[in-house]
Amino acid sequence: MVLLRNRDPPGRTTEEGAETPPTLYTMKLQGILCLFSLVACVCGRGVQHVTCGSVVKLYNTYYKVRLHSHDVKYGSGSGQQSVTGTPQQEDHNSNWLLKGTAKKSCKRGDPIVCGQAIRLEHLATHRNLHSHHFSSPLSDKQEISAFGEEGEGDSGDDWMVICDGEAWDRNQDVMLRHVDTDQYLGVTGQQYGRPIHGQNEVVGLSRPGVQAKWQTMEGVFINPSDASEDNRIFHDPSEF
Repeated sequence: MVLLRNRDPPGRTTEEGAETPPTLYTMKLQGILCLFSLVACVCGRGVQHVTCGSVVKLYNTYYKVRLHSHDVKYGSGSGQQSVTGTPQQEDHNSNWLLKGTAKKSCKRGDPIVCGQAIRLEHLATHRNLHSHHFSSPLSDKQEISAFGEEGEGDSGDDWMVICDGEAWDRNQDVMLRHVDTDQYLGVTGQQYGRPIHGQNEVVGLSRPGVQAKWQTMEGVFINPSDASEDNRIFHDPSEF
C-alpha cells in the first residue's frame, strides 16, 4: 500500500527530505492514520499506477476543483444525489473508491489499464458515479449524479478510462468516458448557490477537452503486493 501526502496542484513544487527506513510500529501507525483520514505523507516510492481498490480524490486540472458528492439531491432532472466540483482540498466527501463493473471485476491492487471500464463509488454515501439522459441543472448538458445503494447500481455507473500508454499513471491527466452515452466527465464554469454555494457544476460533455481532464491527487493507492494471498476480488471498502 502506498500512502500519499496531500499533493499540490500541477504547477507547484514541494520539497522532500531524504527517506529513512520506518519501523514496523511507525508503518502501522501511518497506515491507520492515512486509511481513516486520507491525510498523506510519503511513506515510500511504491507503485506509480492507479490501482483497483484505491481510494482517490480526482482533480480537474482546468477548473482546479475536486470531484465531490454529498447527500444533497438535485431539485430538477433525475432528483438523484448531486455531484459537483469543490475547490476545498480537505473534504472527505471527495473520496472515491475505484472498483470493477458488474460485468467484469478487477482484482485489488491490479493497475487500471487504459481503455478499462470501472466504477467510482462515493465513499461516504456508497453511491456510484452515474450518468443518464437527463439535463444538468445549470448548463443543460448531461447530468452527472451518484446512484445506487451500498455500491450496487446499474450500467449507467460504468466509465471507461481514457489515457495514454498501457495503464493509468498517478501523474497523468486522464478522461472518463461514460460507457452508456459516450459523454465525457467534465466541469463547467457555472457554480451553484445554496446549499452548495461556490461548487462547480459537473456534467457529461459530448466532446473531449481540457474541461474533461482529471488527475489523481490525495489518496490511498493499493500496491499489488498488498493484495491478499487468496486473491480475493475487492468490493467492500471496509476491507481496508
